[in-house]
Amino acid sequence: MTKRPNFLFIITDQHRADHLGCYGNPVVKTPNIDSLAAKGTRWDRFYVANPICMPNRASIMTGRMCSVHGARHNGIPLSKNDTTFVELLRDAGYATGLIGKSHLQSFTGLPATNTYQPEPGKHTPAPHLRDAYKDNRHGPEYDLEVTPTWDRPLAERKSGDFYGFDHVEIAADHADRASGDYLLWAREQRRDFDDLVGPENALPDNRIDAPQAWRTAVPEDLYSTSWIADRAGDWLEARASDDAPFFLQMSFPDPHHPFTPPGKYWDMYDPADIDLPPSFGKGDLPPIRAMRAAMADGTDPRDNQSPFAVSEDEARAIIALTYGMITMIDDAIGRVLARLEAAGMAKDTVVIFTSDHGDYMGDHGLMLKLLLHYQGVIRVPFIWHDPAGAIRGAEKTGLASSIDISATILARAGIQPFNGLQGRDLFSTDPPEAIIVEEDSQRLMTGFDRPQRVRTIVTDRYRMSLREGEDWDELYDLESDPAEMRNLYDDPAAATAQRAITETMLRRMIALQDRAPLPAYRA
Repeated sequence: MTKRPNFLFIITDQHRADHLGCYGNPVVKTPNIDSLAAKGTRWDRFYVANPICMPNRASIMTGRMCSVHGARHNGIPLSKNDTTFVELLRDAGYATGLIGKSHLQSFTGLPATNTYQPEPGKHTPAPHLRDAYKDNRHGPEYDLEVTPTWDRPLAERKSGDFYGFDHVEIAADHADRASGDYLLWAREQRRDFDDLVGPENALPDNRIDAPQAWRTAVPEDLYSTSWIADRAGDWLEARASDDAPFFLQMSFPDPHHPFTPPGKYWDMYDPADIDLPPSFGKGDLPPIRAMRAAMADGTDPRDNQSPFAVSEDEARAIIALTYGMITMIDDAIGRVLARLEAAGMAKDTVVIFTSDHGDYMGDHGLMLKLLLHYQGVIRVPFIWHDPAGAIRGAEKTGLASSIDISATILARAGIQPFNGLQGRDLFSTDPPEAIIVEEDSQRLMTGFDRPQRVRTIVTDRYRMSLREGEDWDELYDLESDPAEMRNLYDDPAAATAQRAITETMLRRMIALQDRAPLPAYRA
């Protein structure tokens, strides 16, 4: 029997494709990730199924769209009833591990704002009848990642595996506010660790002044990026004497905001060397106008999860700090790959790199992500290095999606996929005519008076986004307008293209309707 490959699956958080050297960025230093691309295959047009953390991570795990697996936005955990590709690997004899960010369940433990409300004059159904699903993903088994109550390792609190992972060590949250199992460890290293984190404990620095940016007092060796790399290296080395193949997901919470690269990574990049995106300050969509106005009059707090407008100096500072976070991750990846090589396992290990979604990072003068599906938010890196593969430095230009990751890994492992998996093996199938991106918001965003639902289609040439309940939509010709600065949706000259794209969108959405469960009988 042919030796089954190992897998090291690396995920970063809120990391757009063009923030890597191998994707054409001339400033950020990412030699280790670039080396994976040089030795393997890099996808140029790889898109998320959803540009928000929990939904897209659930789509990666299941190979299914959010409208199918139901984790439509942050706050809805992935159901334990949903099959993951990691469970299939485990079923086939793989040792499975997750070190770093999971975010398949909620962090905050705060009550939802749009819960079921009794209506006056009507009988209110019993609690178990208030949702279309009786298994509505509530209960202790869905509270394992709630950070305020994280008093002992998740591994001690879980019953059996965790979505297919036997070994779990979790870093929840982001930047120097990372928590979970990582925080328990950090407090063991230093009793005063809580006095090192957050803006109130930041080191003095007069050069950087930008929202959600502070010079953390956490040293490099105690920062979450280092912890994840060290723990992943230890786990990998322990597999060297094990005959079973392994799958390790190494998941970094950075470069997600807040922007707190530690030590030398804080000022590794000079904001003066940062070029702003060509779309900076351009665009007149209603929410963009609203965010600019909120920045001008000081009504936008700019300290939460919602996107916000920035000045040129703020944009350059934030991008420079983000580059520092990315280079720290790249250095950490280099250390893990060196340990994999030293353990004699590199020749049998497929290394995969991607991110769960991107960030505006100055596109149209905005930061973060939510509801506006510009390329910086929905296009992410995807790199596949297989030592057994004959192709080196290959570039794939066809459309691909986060839902394809699971199918591609299962195919390489020689495992038959489960019924209902919607992704495709990226190496043995042709690209689709279009990619669909879904997003349902959980909360209000500046410029909107209610939570939004958006559906986007990306074709070889165009990106079109339609939203519920608004009187404006978007259509961009990516061939002539790659920075998405000219909205053609209401342009009569684009009417023919719009009709064709709409039909393609409908057909693709039909193809992504659920094919599970399997029928028990013929009709």
